[in-house]
Formats: sequence, C-alpha cells, structure tokens
Amino acid sequence: MNTLPLDGIKVVDLSRVLAGPHASMTLGDLGAQIIKVERVGSGDDTRGWGPPFAPDGQSAYFLSTNRNKLSLAADFTSPQDVALLRALIADADVVIENFLPTALTRYGLDADLLLSQNSKLLWCTISGFGPDSARPGYDFVVQAESGWMAITGEPAGAPMKTGVALVDLLTGKDAAIAVLGGLVGRHHLMAPADRRMHLTLSASALAGLANVAQNSLVSGHDARRWGNAHANLVPYQLFYAADRPFVLAVGADAQWPLAARALGLSELASEPALATNAGRVVHRERVVEAIRAAAAQRPARAWIDALAAVGVPCGLVSGVHEALQQAVAQGAASPHTGIAPQAQGRVRYRPPHLNEHGDLIRNHGWSAFRHVPILPGDPA
Repeated sequence: MNTLPLDGIKVVDLSRVLAGPHASMTLGDLGAQIIKVERVGSGDDTRGWGPPFAPDGQSAYFLSTNRNKLSLAADFTSPQDVALLRALIADADVVIENFLPTALTRYGLDADLLLSQNSKLLWCTISGFGPDSARPGYDFVVQAESGWMAITGEPAGAPMKTGVALVDLLTGKDAAIAVLGGLVGRHHLMAPADRRMHLTLSASALAGLANVAQNSLVSGHDARRWGNAHANLVPYQLFYAADRPFVLAVGADAQWPLAARALGLSELASEPALATNAGRVVHRERVVEAIRAAAAQRPARAWIDALAAVGVPCGLVSGVHEALQQAVAQGAASPHTGIAPQAQGRVRYRPPHLNEHGDLIRNHGWSAFRHVPILPGDPA
C-alpha cells in the first residue's frame, strides 16, 4: 500500500516530553506530516534524558517517541518565528501542544483565534489537570494521585509506580484517538469550540483503572494491591518454577481443569467447589498454595510446554532485552526508530536532530517534506 491513511494531514506538534510527542508519532506512523517545533538551543526536554545515548548523540528516550517528524527550532519571543508558526498553523489540520494555560496566547498563538481563522483546524491541548489548572503534569505525580501506585506492588510492600510512564502513554493514545475522531467528523465540527480538544493525564489515568475502578465503584470499598495476582481471577498470577518464574493466566472456567491436570493436580481439577472462577476466588489460598508447591518441582519450560499443549495461557517472565531480541531479528524493532508501528503504520523518517529541517521549513513551509528522503524500503 503506497498511501497511508493520514497521507496529506498536516500536524504542528508544539508538545514535548512524552504524551504529546507519542500522540503525534502515532499520527506520523499513519502517514501524517509532523513538524515538531522545539526550543532553540535545548529542544525537547527528553533530548537530555540519558544515558543511554545513541552514537550520534540522540538520547534513547527521545528516539522512542519522535520518529516520522521533521524538527524546527523556534524562538517564541521572536516575531519572525511566531509569524512562521502562524503561517504553518494556517495551513495545518492539527495542532498538538502541552503548554500551561495562557502561555501560547502570551506568545501570540491564541488557539481560539487561530481556530477561527482556519476552519479545518483541530487543536489538541494535553495537560496534567485541565485548562483551569496551572499545575505541571508529570506522570509520576498523576500515578500517585489517581490510585495507580496504591494498587501496584506487593501487598505488604510500598506503593509502586509502573515500570514505564504509562499514564503519559495512555494520554498520548487518547489524544491520537481524539484527533482521529475529529478528523473523521470535521465536516460537521464547524464552530471553533467543537474543534478544541482538552485531554488530561488525570482523566486518562482514572479511565485507565478500568475494572479496578469499577470494582471500587460497585463494592464501595477501596482497591488493594495484589502484586502479581489478580483481584477477580484465580489462578492468574506469577509462580516460581525450579529455575525461573512464569505466569499462569486462567481466564475461563474451561481452562481450569486442563491447567490443574497439566500441573499434576488432578484432584483439584475435578473438585466441584473449584469448577467456577467465583469458587476459586473463595478458595484462593488453597489453590495458589497447591500450584506453588507443584511449580517448584520442575523447570519453567517444562510447565510452559505442558500448559501450552492443552491451550492454557502461560508465559515465561522475560527481560526487556530478551523480549526484544526476536523483534530486532525480524526487523520489528530498531535502535534507531524503536518498535515498528502496527497495522497500517510505517516508519518513513528517523527521529530528527534538533532543527535538522529548520532551513527547509523556513524556506519551503509544508513543502519541506518533498525534500526529505523517505527511509529505504518504504514507498514514497
């Protein structure tokens, strides 16, 4: 397929760090033209978030979320640079930004005015806590305040954040979805207010609690930490084999007797009290202890083979490097451009150096993309 779904869509990305850049990268993977506007001198904060740094000096963090973009360094206090940004926005389809309230207006980039001047423009603002809050939005803080840390970690341990900035990533995906919805419905979103989108880390975090939030709403009780177990499913957790840990995920009652027999626990497989998940939750401690004792008797690979042979979901606990090795070998991951996009996405441009395309954009505007070669192996 030579034409990507968002081919011809123009996005001015004024955002930095992770949520906004992840949203714009998602749109770029789908074919949109992304001009990433960065501070003169330092650029996006994540350019300095390392080590590790690639041989060309790019931080791994920046590389992870900034492919398929051209970079323009702009001074927001310069009338010439602001005029350039206004000209780019006048012909754009989308603006994504995560500035604090009123900051862009002070620089002469008023969203409401620019929306009124460009009837096709969608404006997506990402913040920590909404348009009426001047609090800076940081994933770690939102994980703490939204309840995520309270439910993550071992039951007797300290509250724990997730291993990646998952609130930022969820918000970035929510923003991309909102933009895609706006593009589809743009023909009837006529008023500037209809084309103005506000997304927050706090709202995405609460929505991301999903079943845990609903459990609390329905029961009226606070959620608790389960470590590597599950509040609603048994057995659905980590177990230690003789050599390494593995996970067992019985998500359907039909899987339970198959799992029990594969683990050498035939007596539990036929016990009526354990036939349903509700029963196994009631008898959680007995079920888990029986599996724990059995699991320690053999290597993890033996259990994986036995469980997989009867269709029971299971998996080894792998390190990140181990998990990526096969993806790299298959060309689905790269040190230069990260994890390959799914579905109809494509990597067309490597993450840019700061202001790498500044002269091209200043001289040619959106036509700068015609002068930047597409990566080999991808149709122009």
